[in-house]
Amino acid sequence: MMRKLPLPLAFAAGLVLAIASPAAAAPGLNAVRAATAPFHSLATAQGAGYGLFTDAAGIACIDDPAGGMGVHYVRGDVVPDGDIDPRTPEALVYEPQANGRMRLVAVEYVVFQADWNAKHDAKPELFGQTFDDPGADNRYGLPPFYELHVWLWKHNPVSTFDDWNPRVTC
Repeated sequence: MMRKLPLPLAFAAGLVLAIASPAAAAPGLNAVRAATAPFHSLATAQGAGYGLFTDAAGIACIDDPAGGMGVHYVRGDVVPDGDIDPRTPEALVYEPQANGRMRLVAVEYVVFQADWNAKHDAKPELFGQTFDDPGADNRYGLPPFYELHVWLWKHNPVSTFDDWNPRVTC
């Protein structure tokens, strides 16, 4: 038989757990879904400052034999700030559809290594995941950066946090 805690004690226990929990420091994936749901409309995303981003060769839709990433729309004003805000991802990732529309499939968090390292002693982490670091010789021609993909809007059978999604095509 389970005993119920008196209401004030139950509240205090819950408050201690919320304060002590590392997950309490960052919103969960449902909060990120809520924050990015308006961006199912590409026009809304563009109105919020997200612009088309291509690699150094001018390729917009990124794919690989391992799967696709899709087309990235980036807020260039938040990439160099040296911070990660879970509710404001630096990039939104769209998959081109047969009808010409773009479907929001993922978000990506990006921060330049120099900007992050100036404020922190370790790689960024979010949702229990450590960011990847593609290095200086990346396909985008960018300085070294940290990044984390989160497949919020299209299931990735590999992992919610893998760069490549075998179900995404260009």
